[in-house]
Amino acid sequence: MNDDDYSATQLGSHWFERPARETAPDRAEGEVLRFGPGVTEVAARRAGNTLTAVQIWHGTLPGVPAPRPVRSRWPFRYMFAAVVLAAVLAFLAWREYGPRVAVRDVTVGVLGTPGRSIGCDGTADIVGVVRTDGRPGTLTYHWERSDGTRSAPLRERLTRGQEAAELRLLWTFHGSGTHHAEARLVITSPTVHTSATAFTYRCG
Repeated sequence: MNDDDYSATQLGSHWFERPARETAPDRAEGEVLRFGPGVTEVAARRAGNTLTAVQIWHGTLPGVPAPRPVRSRWPFRYMFAAVVLAAVLAFLAWREYGPRVAVRDVTVGVLGTPGRSIGCDGTADIVGVVRTDGRPGTLTYHWERSDGTRSAPLRERLTRGQEAAELRLLWTFHGSGTHHAEARLVITSPTVHTSATAFTYRCG
């Protein structure tokens, strides 16, 4: 290379090495300085020494309270629905299986007997009317006749709203003569009630 052809070239300023600048701390807490990336020797000396610049930090960050669990309102809605359902079922059970029918009055008579008498070989149509409070239930009863006979236990089922029941007995007579007869209706359940009627059989 010839010296005559040589010329100096000016270097850009970014080629020169400049003294490192100190890095400002992110924040200071007490006597401990926390530094960001690129900790320089000067900044390390401020903290005490380069080996313990990070190790001397022994504090804890402020705790963040854990989010409270969100309580669902569905259980309360289900509970309310369950209470309503239980009340409805209790009402239905009480209406169906609660207090049974109550007997208020019992009367007995003979149908189609002018002057309360029947003729030869006639049949007395005896009817007992039981009045109730209209609740459902079952009546248990039997008939007793003045000739000493008694029917087997009988039952009459009452539906809701039925406030009266007719219980019937047919008593047939044969032969001549006069006979004074009496028929008695005995209610044994739900409570005991009795009623009777008398008539006369005449033939000859």
